Amino acid sequence: MAIIMISRGTFSGGKAVAETLAERLKYTCVSNEIIFDAAEQYKVPEERLNAALSEPPRAWRQKPGLKVAHINFGRAALLIRAKEAEGNIVYHGNAGHLLLTDLAQVIRVRIVADMEYRIRAAMAKDSVDRAGAMDIIDKLDQKVIKWTRGLYGIDWQNPSLYDVVLNLEHMSIDSAVDMIVRMTELPDFKPTPESRKAFEDLLLGSLVWAQLTQNQFTKSANVRVSADSGIITITGKASSHKIIDLI
Repeated sequence: MAIIMISRGTFSGGKAVAETLAERLKYTCVSNEIIFDAAEQYKVPEERLNAALSEPPRAWRQKPGLKVAHINFGRAALLIRAKEAEGNIVYHGNAGHLLLTDLAQVIRVRIVADMEYRIRAAMAKDSVDRAGAMDIIDKLDQKVIKWTRGLYGIDWQNPSLYDVVLNLEHMSIDSAVDMIVRMTELPDFKPTPESRKAFEDLLLGSLVWAQLTQNQFTKSANVRVSADSGIITITGKASSHKIIDLI
């Protein structure tokens, strides 16, 4: 059981690393599928979930609690996928490593590449000239920076957030995959009774939180939910005693 989270800059090659890695390990590879899963499970439009997992805070100033709740929908969907795959999952996209920050069995990988690599990739994918490619990369990078700073108060490019940073300017995709595969064999990332408990607690807390947010009577409450060995703790604000009783 090794949950591998690939964080990638725009056109950095992280998607190719994730897909090649999943094929090598026979793991499930997941990205936007968690948005589709959450949209279907919790009856929320895909565009709203995608916005919660990518749009900067100014787009959610009127309903900050709703943004956090929608992010939890994505977390719940990701955890369900990981549970079904017995933890053998590779995820890439939407700063997923920040959704599972408290799990010891998660390998957090940052894939970077030099600007020339990214520009060539953007030009090929979007059929734009060099200036257009640079503009696309800059806008998307700034979007992620604002999202992570606004929600988590961190710079997602900070290397201390990751277990390893791999630069595709200096190595091939296959070499990067080889290094990550070796990391899955290290005792530091092997599951333990404690890490399995942390996973189950996070899954349970996320599922309960999602149900409260989905319920028409309790969704107005601004709450957070955590679990510890099956014991649920709910904190936050509700507008009436009736809603508290319903929770």
